[in-house]
Amino acid sequence: MTVPPRPATFQNVSAKITRLRLWHVPLTSHATYYMADGKTCDTVETVVVALDTNTGLTGWGEVCPIPHYLPAYARGVAPALQELAPVILGADPIGAEALMAKADAFLPGHVYAKSALDIALWDITGQTAGLPIHALMGGRRQETLPLYHSVTCVEPDEMAQIAREAQAQGITQFQAKLGASGDWQTDVERLTRVRDAVGPGPLVYGDWNCDATTLDAFRVGRASAHLDVMLEQPCATLEDCARVQSATGLPMKMDELAHDTASLLAAHRLGIMDAVALKLSKFGGLSATRRARDLCLHLGAKMCVECTWGSDIVTAAALHLGAATPPNRLLNVCDLSGYVSPGLAPDAPTRTAGRIAPPDGPGLGITVDETCLGTPDLILD
Repeated sequence: MTVPPRPATFQNVSAKITRLRLWHVPLTSHATYYMADGKTCDTVETVVVALDTNTGLTGWGEVCPIPHYLPAYARGVAPALQELAPVILGADPIGAEALMAKADAFLPGHVYAKSALDIALWDITGQTAGLPIHALMGGRRQETLPLYHSVTCVEPDEMAQIAREAQAQGITQFQAKLGASGDWQTDVERLTRVRDAVGPGPLVYGDWNCDATTLDAFRVGRASAHLDVMLEQPCATLEDCARVQSATGLPMKMDELAHDTASLLAAHRLGIMDAVALKLSKFGGLSATRRARDLCLHLGAKMCVECTWGSDIVTAAALHLGAATPPNRLLNVCDLSGYVSPGLAPDAPTRTAGRIAPPDGPGLGITVDETCLGTPDLILD
């Protein structure tokens, strides 16, 4: 019997990581995002990581923590990866989970910094196999993915106009930020105006980014219950979110408090995980978020597959995982790169008629324009 030759990408050469490069890139939002408790998101620094190999392939990763939002910050990524240099350099990049297990043993925690590393490893693995990442994660389950549009917390009439404009582009799911003005009556008006603007049918949910008191969330939820809305992460603890859900009877989406197996199981036990945001940087990259996705399939939650913030690289990574998720369980994804500039990859996917398609090329399937990055802020070799 004749044994067919192995693909050229797998012949003779044992892949090794030879160099890590890192950049800090300011991303400017198309509009300032106002959130509860005085948080804003305008210009935010993203961290881009490149892993170079002896096979000539480069894997790209990205992580973009929002300041004062979660226990993560952009300038913490480089020191963490420097600490991990003995694990990274010279390692086999093929099969991300094996190397990530070594990284976790060497440096526990710091999952947001590891997220960029994990994405880059998946990119190399996909390029080596000649397959898009979604093919490595079980296959593409739908051609295009549903998007939501995030509406900044400003005056109710302005929020309604933003929602109308997004709906005209095909969007059918709307996240209305709440809490920026500090009075619950205006939050009720925000939800009312957005619901009136898009009409019955589209999904509307109000998001406090975990900074509401239970009293304010009770009052907003009860006053808005007739509107057919969902609440997203009103309070800073799972127990308080459960109290709000019980008092209002409204469905609830978890976000900030969903970050590992234990938190997902706890939210499910409390009955507050009708939907959940799975953000790559909170779990530690594609590998860990895929495991979280599989648990959520078992628990019955609908999922938003995305990240905290970022540009083309992290957007592409999340779209691959979203594309490999059963359509009836994928609530939505987010075109994060559509909210910011500059773009880092000219061939990155963009929204069309309220939906977006994952890249088809090997690995992440995008081409990063290094001229947008300039000189690396860190080189490890």
